[in-house]
Amino acid sequence: MIRRLFIANRGEIALRLIRTARRLGMTTILAVSAADSDSLPARLADEVRPVGSYLDIPDIVAAADGCDAIHPGYGFLSENAAFARAAAAAGIVFVGPAPETLDAMGDKLQARRIAAEAGLPAVPGREGGYPLLIKAVAGGGGRGIKRVDCEEDLDAAMAMASAEAQAAFGNGEVYVEKFIASGRHVEVQVLGDGMRAVHLGDRDCSIQRRFQKLVEEAPAPLIPDDRREALRGAAVRLAEHLHYRGAGTIEFLVDAETFDFYFLEMNARLQVEHPVTEAVTGIDLVEQQLQIADGQPLSLTQDMVRLAGHAIEVRINAEDPAHDFRPSPGRVTRAAWPAGPAIRVDTHVADGSSVPPLYDSLIGKLIVSGGDRAEAVAWLGEALAALEIKGVASTAVLHRRIAADPRFVAGGVDTRFFEGFGNG
Repeated sequence: MIRRLFIANRGEIALRLIRTARRLGMTTILAVSAADSDSLPARLADEVRPVGSYLDIPDIVAAADGCDAIHPGYGFLSENAAFARAAAAAGIVFVGPAPETLDAMGDKLQARRIAAEAGLPAVPGREGGYPLLIKAVAGGGGRGIKRVDCEEDLDAAMAMASAEAQAAFGNGEVYVEKFIASGRHVEVQVLGDGMRAVHLGDRDCSIQRRFQKLVEEAPAPLIPDDRREALRGAAVRLAEHLHYRGAGTIEFLVDAETFDFYFLEMNARLQVEHPVTEAVTGIDLVEQQLQIADGQPLSLTQDMVRLAGHAIEVRINAEDPAHDFRPSPGRVTRAAWPAGPAIRVDTHVADGSSVPPLYDSLIGKLIVSGGDRAEAVAWLGEALAALEIKGVASTAVLHRRIAADPRFVAGGVDTRFFEGFGNG
């Protein structure tokens, strides 16, 4: 049984993992860099162990000595097959899918081939005509992606995307797919125990800036019932084809006009936006991950998954929207997070917290719930009005504008929402 859990991450997700692990009676041991030594997660974990970098596999595995399992959170080493193998070699359970699954889904071309084997349609390639997207084979987080509108720009864009991918992932391979102008980014949350899989509904993540998600909601609004069931069924089919273990997300591009859908990729880890799924299902995804990693069979059948209401999450980053989202590290002099029965805040930032310049700028996630989408949208506006961050710039002002935008209020926007929206 998992009794001592090593958390190989930082920030709000580290705090999130501590919360569930403690509820399950586990002792939490946290990897902590020098920059995070006085962070809220470091103060709340049962034990801290210093590491030089959250990306140093030997250092992380050595720091986890004596622990039963490692939870990687998201980002950093969460989808690194070499890390999963190193943990196993040290006799430590990796909370996530098998290394072979991480290898397969980490290579976007291989993932597309496997998805096709499971009967999932893929976005057409170059034969679909322009505009095109060039994407990194080992990509993620919106990096290594370039749009190309004509043949003359193709070679230069491929070179730029390859260089960016090499710098970000150590792999400069890229591939080409058709850019669908009016597309929605819809994803399905799955859980699997290697034998059986279930879905926990879908999410819409179409509001993005430079392929980085800004707003996520569950369920995806204004999707016809037959298309929604087809999406969810396709996701379960792929998970079972993979003999998937743990929590994962299958991402689709949905044509906003025809509702045809295409497989994009699978994120073989917990997602930043997992709280909206928890809000509409009442299921703790981290608890499910830990149970599966502990060797227990999936505790849910599909008919046990009941979705109710609507939830929306906005990412609050220490960035300045008025200056091209320039990172804004520093000390938070005031962090007044909203509270209420329909509000959840996942954050590691309070008055006096430091936002170091070394890491992702996410300082918190604001999640609101309602009996339906209209009620959730209303709660979002109220919660954002009450949110106050001082000492560093934040994206809260941008989210207030999004929440009041008639297109967002109506629902069903596509990935072009942010074009021409302005930074303001």
